[in-house]
Amino acid sequence: MTVQRTVLAVAGTLVLLSVGLSITVSPNFLWITAFVGANLLQSAFSRWCLLASILRKAGIPDETALVWRH
Repeated sequence: MTVQRTVLAVAGTLVLLSVGLSITVSPNFLWITAFVGANLLQSAFSRWCLLASILRKAGIPDETALVWRH
């Protein structure tokens, strides 16, 4: 998986998990959804994401770094 796909997978998982927890446990879990949404919005404008930076340092490749062989 690439950095971009991993970020999307983590964001989607956190949103679904927090919605499920807000329904079953406490509505306060919706703050996680709000945080994920705010982070996605700011990264769209700043072109910087903390999770993406961490994943790159961990050695996860970017899409541009992959060499596609046909």
